[in-house]
Amino acid sequence: MSRVIKFEKNDCVPCDQVSAFLDEKGVSYERINPFDDPELAVKYKVRTVPTVLVLDGEVVQQRIIGFRPDELQGIAQ
Repeated sequence: MSRVIKFEKNDCVPCDQVSAFLDEKGVSYERINPFDDPELAVKYKVRTVPTVLVLDGEVVQQRIIGFRPDELQGIAQ
């Protein structure tokens, strides 16, 4: 089973759009603020928010940067 992590920060409109999309599609995900957990952000080379990672174990299977509904739809299935 894949694990979905969404890197976000407060007051980020695209971050809110991604959350609303994933919530509407029923996708379970973890919310991480890269400023609160910089080690995890460095580990996965997250440089901007929102960034959604689909992980298989520790391996990144998919990386979506920004609000990209067509790409997000792929993980909502």
